[in-house]
Amino acid sequence: MNYILFDGPVRNALLPFTYTRPVADIRIGILTIREKWEKYLGYTTTTITEDYLSEKYPMVEMEENILINASFLPNEVLVEMIKSLEPHQAIFKHEEVIAFYTNDTQEEVDFDSYEIIEYNEDGLQIAHPWDIFAKNDQAIREDFELLTEGRTSQPIPKSVNVIAPEHVFIEKGATLEFVTLNAATGPIYIGKNSEIMEGSVIRGPFALCEEAQVKLATKVYGATTVGPHCRIGGEVNNSVLFGYSNKGHDGFLGNSVLGEWCNIGADSNTSNLKNNYEEVKLWSYETENFAKTGLQFCGLMMGDHSKCGINTMFNTGTVVGVSANIFGSGFPRNFVPSFSWGGASGFTTYLTRKAFEVAKVVMSRRQVEFTEEDKNILEHVFEETKKWRKE
Repeated sequence: MNYILFDGPVRNALLPFTYTRPVADIRIGILTIREKWEKYLGYTTTTITEDYLSEKYPMVEMEENILINASFLPNEVLVEMIKSLEPHQAIFKHEEVIAFYTNDTQEEVDFDSYEIIEYNEDGLQIAHPWDIFAKNDQAIREDFELLTEGRTSQPIPKSVNVIAPEHVFIEKGATLEFVTLNAATGPIYIGKNSEIMEGSVIRGPFALCEEAQVKLATKVYGATTVGPHCRIGGEVNNSVLFGYSNKGHDGFLGNSVLGEWCNIGADSNTSNLKNNYEEVKLWSYETENFAKTGLQFCGLMMGDHSKCGINTMFNTGTVVGVSANIFGSGFPRNFVPSFSWGGASGFTTYLTRKAFEVAKVVMSRRQVEFTEEDKNILEHVFEETKKWRKE
């Protein structure tokens, strides 16, 4: 069967993270949403997404296709329902389509002619940027079961101080000595060729993905995910780093999400709680206003390729777009548009030519090429986000 993951109606609500990737390639738990679906289905997937992303994330359409709303995360019940679909059947949760089996072209789909199957189970859906950290606890637990079932962990080194070792899984090539792991509060997954340096203290749920690193004497509270090739240090609480991002020094990152190729300068801090303890509001690209989150704790949402200098202070509920560069004293405003350069004293436009030069250097340090596709995507984002920058 040919499975296609589509962005669905929440794509704009998930900006800035979906400026540079389909919804399917958001990381939550240990895996990306796409990786979860492919593991459950046993098939590779392609994507229906924005036109400007389709060169990097193409769609393969065949005569018979099952399309899946990528904002929904898979579980055994839902996957079994999808695998059992017949042509012109669709699975809905309330008014929202989860999956449908079609042999029509995408322009011809008319759900009035479909047999509707209701999905009434509880399951994870990512509909807002803050869902990525707020639902990360359950996502880590589900991915841990998925990845470790029937497998044996590498032995826990004797120097490691561990609570609930049965809930710790170490992949081949991982190194850790003289650290404390508390898996009584949730599972701890330590990925292939990753490293936890001496003196670090970690409470689960926690996921350290392939080639990622925890620096000396780092303090980590669950539920936290450190994506592939990321570096963390200092104090981190209930945060998700997608991949190739660094928060390598002292300072606090809490209830936050960092995209790819981000860098947090030394001694930078995120506030995750308002002084008056009120509900946090977060910038919404969809409404172009600040939206209620229903959360008391919410820190920083930072899009791909954005960076901040040393001693940067982020206020509670700050959204930073793609390829922004923030520095200087004081608190920058709670919404920093993409390709902004500056800080609390004001911003100018970060020219694409200079941003691309930095991206090439940063990515080459990890042996990743900055491709023409990457350049075209970022140029599109630059143009699309002009209206929020003060030129």
